[in-house]
Amino acid sequence: MKNSEQFWKKSVLKFNSSIQEAISNLNNSGLKIVLVVNHKDEFIGTISDGDIRRGLLANLNINDSIKKIINYEALVVPPEFDKKSALKLMELNQIFQVPIINNKKNIVGLFLRHSITIENERNNIMVIMAGGIGKRLLPHTENCPKPMLEVSGKPILEHIIERAKSEGFLNFIISINYLGEMIESYFGNGKKLGVNINYIREKKPLGTAGALSLLNLKTKEPFIVSNGDVITDISYAELLDFHSKNNSIATMAVNLYEWQNPYGVVRLDGVDIRGFEEKPINRTHINAGVYALSNSALSFLEKDCHCDMPKLFEQLMESSQKVIAYPMHEPWLDVGRSADLNKANKKI
Repeated sequence: MKNSEQFWKKSVLKFNSSIQEAISNLNNSGLKIVLVVNHKDEFIGTISDGDIRRGLLANLNINDSIKKIINYEALVVPPEFDKKSALKLMELNQIFQVPIINNKKNIVGLFLRHSITIENERNNIMVIMAGGIGKRLLPHTENCPKPMLEVSGKPILEHIIERAKSEGFLNFIISINYLGEMIESYFGNGKKLGVNINYIREKKPLGTAGALSLLNLKTKEPFIVSNGDVITDISYAELLDFHSKNNSIATMAVNLYEWQNPYGVVRLDGVDIRGFEEKPINRTHINAGVYALSNSALSFLEKDCHCDMPKLFEQLMESSQKVIAYPMHEPWLDVGRSADLNKANKKI
């Protein structure tokens, strides 16, 4: 552990900060934990991805104080704690970070589980939907499938695979249709990336879920599905764990979208004016294009028939199956238009 470098300092946040500031802290530090201190720089608790998600599910606003989502009973260890003991503690409690706190309640370090152990391989499969035409990205997609458009020197699809591989995913299935031979020629069996890749070859466009009807999975383990044009820092492993922990048949990652009305809003009751609101901000959750599905969800699909993912979720709900949302706050971009492609190349 690199205590001498005090890398953990970028994850420290003051007690009077907002949830939005906690989200920014998590995204900027990359440590997946916020270390909260008071005005005396004394440690008082932690905030994780899960704490923020639970807050958002409880209808907290991102501008609300972090005080309601802090884990005030976070596990901590003293400076004399060694790596082996810290690893055992984290494994027993199924956590990935543990702060090191001295007798003056000051933070002096942070143990990170992934820096002590190599990420375990996951047997779960990841399916990537890469068969779309990408009409909104013409002329870029005239001779190139959308997932093969380059962002910072390599295809969007390669970014997705490398991100998943870093979390232990090694087995991929890519659904291809439009100019699919270019994808298959570039990635082959995945050997050059150190992963295993198989393909679903759609004879006709089947939508964002229809191609799943062609899967012949030999495992009953849940799996990840991602659109082939989504670049995100979401943790696929945490999404999958969240799905399994909640005994869901289908879990949809959702992203908070904010839109500010450019006009002052008048609240009416019939013709009576009841109030005014100047340029209000509207907040809603949108489909992020990343999902975790249980094997049993496949039985709700008609083989080789077009179906988009929202339709599959509707069918599952109509059958009283448990479907849930996974609120995400990580950086996310759906590369669906030329402006999105330009934005991705500037950010990554």
